[in-house]
Amino acid sequence: MHVTIRNPVRREVQIQGKRRVRELLKELDLNPESHIVIRHRELLTSDVILLDEDRVEIVSAISGG
Repeated sequence: MHVTIRNPVRREVQIQGKRRVRELLKELDLNPESHIVIRHRELLTSDVILLDEDRVEIVSAISGG
């Protein structure tokens, strides 16, 4: 799968094999509490399975007030 990571600098990686969103974040050493994963403009939950042909974007979730 093609993964674009914006954390805060943009980088792109290719990952082979299907895996759940939570497994992808763990593999990339990204905290699931502070990152969101988007596929086709849809926010994904941690149990969604990603496939080789997917293109996803991982974005840091920033909160403030």
